[in-house]
Amino acid sequence: TMPKEPAVLRQNILDTTAAILACGIDPQKCFLFRQSLVPEHAELAWILGCLTNVPRLLRLPQWKMKSASQNSEGTVGLLTYPVLQAADILLYKSTRVPVGEDQVLHLELAQDIAQHFNKKYGEFFPVPKAILSEL
Repeated sequence: TMPKEPAVLRQNILDTTAAILACGIDPQKCFLFRQSLVPEHAELAWILGCLTNVPRLLRLPQWKMKSASQNSEGTVGLLTYPVLQAADILLYKSTRVPVGEDQVLHLELAQDIAQHFNKKYGEFFPVPKAILSEL
């Protein structure tokens, strides 16, 4: 949600990819791709954003904490980031999502968005459940 220099962003992408591979993810057994090259993430985020009310996003603790550190001038990207996370989850019809305690409320938002979408347009998205790690 913060602008990055293009060279830094490219290096971050390479570093993240290296870390994923170093953790033992086998690209022969799973899909490894750069999300920003899949336009459906942003497209679904837009659709889901049109179904999500602003007061709900303003109540999320991460928004309150991060916008406070930006002198209450948080960006739209920061505010709507949880909707993009919901799109990332729902696009692949995920049923289980590994999350840390700090992301539980964002997953709950994804669950609520899925339920709202399904109620309005018919059963389409499974409602994802959290897999909480003790680490």
